[in-house]
Amino acid sequence: MTLLILITLLWAASFSLIGVYLAGQVDGYIVVFIRMILALITVLPLFRWRHLSPKSGQLPQLTKLAVIGAIQIGAMYLFLYHAFLYLSVAEVLLFTIFTPLYITLIDELILNRKHLPLLWWIAAAVSVCGAAIIRYQPLSDDFITGFFLIQAANACFALGQVAYKRLPTGKTLAQSQQFAAFFFGASVIAGLGVLLFAEDVSSSSELKVRDEAGNVTTLSPHNFDLIPAGASEDMAWSYYSEKDGKRINVDMLKALRVLEQISGEKLVYTEE
Repeated sequence: MTLLILITLLWAASFSLIGVYLAGQVDGYIVVFIRMILALITVLPLFRWRHLSPKSGQLPQLTKLAVIGAIQIGAMYLFLYHAFLYLSVAEVLLFTIFTPLYITLIDELILNRKHLPLLWWIAAAVSVCGAAIIRYQPLSDDFITGFFLIQAANACFALGQVAYKRLPTGKTLAQSQQFAAFFFGASVIAGLGVLLFAEDVSSSSELKVRDEAGNVTTLSPHNFDLIPAGASEDMAWSYYSEKDGKRINVDMLKALRVLEQISGEKLVYTEE
């Protein structure tokens, strides 16, 4: 129990780390992939490679474990990391209260055909009310997007929990010797996310920064989406910021050119 408490405290601290220092600053797909690979490397020494032999009869078990890992932490973390782009850390933490509800829905209501206790519905209602108090402003498209992303993460985690509970894994030693398959599945999903959706930073030439207030600011040579005339010059660069559906776009080179005209001072220097 002590170990569980320590791990829970460590995991709780990761929410602020993700929301404040990683989300919006490092590509979420890449971060999740690195996290899964590091976890796989950690447990890989415990894996018994003889389980991969068809004669061992363990391949179906390992395949199921890999699929569970792909859903429970692979897909879950992909949704979770991107939810931080739209929600504050407090809101993400608040909405994770739905996870036990989803576990009960899947395990008891859907699989065992049992009725849910009233307490679970009260907990869900309290969570929604808490979110309304935290927001104290009209709902934006970003908030709704973030809400559904965190619910997808909750559902993935719950589905994995229920599936693992019903998977006959044997004794603790046997589980530790097989658990690399769990993180292998998660690494595959995260890797596919990188290949299909990760931003190519080397070619984008953009700098993105997200502050604690949730403002996502981009310095870019080609982001002039809100400017009707587009870039003022070939080498123009833009300032682009967004939060809660509100966006600001400034042609910074043109602004400096205007300032040069007003002040009479040279501010932009070029060399050909």
